[in-house]
Amino acid sequence: MTDRNEEAMTGEGEATMTGSSAGARNGDAVPEPTGDAVNGDAVSEPGEIVLRLTDVVKTFPGVRALDGVQLEVRAGEVHCLLGQNGAGKSTLIKVLSGAHRPDSGQVEWLGQPVNFANPQAAMRAGIATIYQELDLVEDLSVAENAFLGHEPRRLGFIRWGGMARRTREILGRLGHPEIPARRMVRSLPAAGKQVVSMARALSHEARLIIMDEPSAVLAHDEVENLFRIIRELTAQGIAVIYISHRLEEIREIGDRVTVLKDGRTTAANLPARTTPTRDLVSRMTGRSIEYVFPERTPGGGPGEELLQVRGLSREGEFADVSLTVRAGEVVGIAGLVGSGRSELLETIFGARRADAGTVTVGGRNLRPGSVGAAVRAGIGLAPEERKSQALLLGEPIYRNVTLATFTRWARFGFTDAGQERGAATAIADRLELRPRDVHRPVRTLSGGNQQKVVVGRWLLGDTRLLLLDEPTRGVDVGARAELYQVIQALADEGVGVLLVSSEVPEVLGLADRVLVMREGRVVHEAPAGELDEDRVLDLVMAGSLMEGAPA
Repeated sequence: MTDRNEEAMTGEGEATMTGSSAGARNGDAVPEPTGDAVNGDAVSEPGEIVLRLTDVVKTFPGVRALDGVQLEVRAGEVHCLLGQNGAGKSTLIKVLSGAHRPDSGQVEWLGQPVNFANPQAAMRAGIATIYQELDLVEDLSVAENAFLGHEPRRLGFIRWGGMARRTREILGRLGHPEIPARRMVRSLPAAGKQVVSMARALSHEARLIIMDEPSAVLAHDEVENLFRIIRELTAQGIAVIYISHRLEEIREIGDRVTVLKDGRTTAANLPARTTPTRDLVSRMTGRSIEYVFPERTPGGGPGEELLQVRGLSREGEFADVSLTVRAGEVVGIAGLVGSGRSELLETIFGARRADAGTVTVGGRNLRPGSVGAAVRAGIGLAPEERKSQALLLGEPIYRNVTLATFTRWARFGFTDAGQERGAATAIADRLELRPRDVHRPVRTLSGGNQQKVVVGRWLLGDTRLLLLDEPTRGVDVGARAELYQVIQALADEGVGVLLVSSEVPEVLGLADRVLVMREGRVVHEAPAGELDEDRVLDLVMAGSLMEGAPA
């Protein structure tokens, strides 16, 4: 069932995953894909093998991104792909989707060796990819996006009515008949846009759907709906490759797990629900736990009050928010997507203008809506959308690191590039940036290393207060632990930190105090030691605590 645009690829050796594979040759044990898993747990085999990779290698100048990868995916299963940022997951996705061609090894699709010439060839063959950053055209309708590039036609004219009808059928199949086929995609929430991406995949009769961090922008209830859709797809025999850094999601939705590390397969076909977390994490990083929170340095506790927010409001986003952050203190904000958390941080930073209330830093009121005033007062922000809001992707690492302190390296209209690069290199060393070459374009870094660049930018300045919005979103457990160390080190040095995170264990593990936001209001505040995950989720999901009631 290969497409005419696909080219047969000659691979060395048989198309199997055995202990003699590249992973084993490099000293990593790769379990046999026989249905037997570690600790004697049986792995279910939902159906025929639809995809098999054997010894796949892909290199770029100076980087061996894939180093003999092994992968086997069966019809009707959710096959989870785990690995640190930089482990090779993104490159593997691009090989499967036709964006990259492997240098050697073999890719078999539906029993035939293939080498997709381009993404269109992979899509026509039945492999669809839903990226973390959805590739939808927001000014087109749901139906136009679902059938983009292969619109139903008659005598050269698009059959608009037929396209809308078929889109409604697919949306019904996905359990979302309420989404209007003619509605503009721009007006849909994040969860709705993700459904449209799945509709596009089904419009191509996809037999394998690759989902890259699909829950990253979804609220708690939307994740449950995503899982329902995935289960319905697999019940129809469609295979799903599910990529996530959230191990609890792997437990709930996955069937089998393959782990990548440094471009190699370190474990294949592990049972998703029963393989111990310690085993999964150690195969990814060599560490044995998912959340590695640093110990606080013994000392006198928080110092003077750095930040005071009083009655801050923005219509439709948040209302009457008051909080404080002291020197050396980490304050965490927990809440669902849409609770006003990110908008609050951006307003404190001056990127949004408040309708009411005041922001005071070091006893002086900040001018509303002025980022420059906030930076001069010693406030730094690492925003949630680092690629679009914080990084110059085409610029080198050193230029991104020095962006907020650029005037330090400028004199009489010229920059001292040597000093600028030296300062950036020191930050790269401190944060264990990989790779350390500060001349590389920042777009070539993994998500975790890009986040280190954003945080590192503020280590060069006179930052007194650091605002962190989802600092570990899309970041693997190894880089996550390193970022935790950086955050804690800053607090130990007297920097105040205001942290927003969707990961409740992260908020509780890092923060000294926790504020819970729901529907734009702070509904609870307590020391982190007095809260647990269940209590926070109860507050966040509008459980027993009613707005305005005493906590």
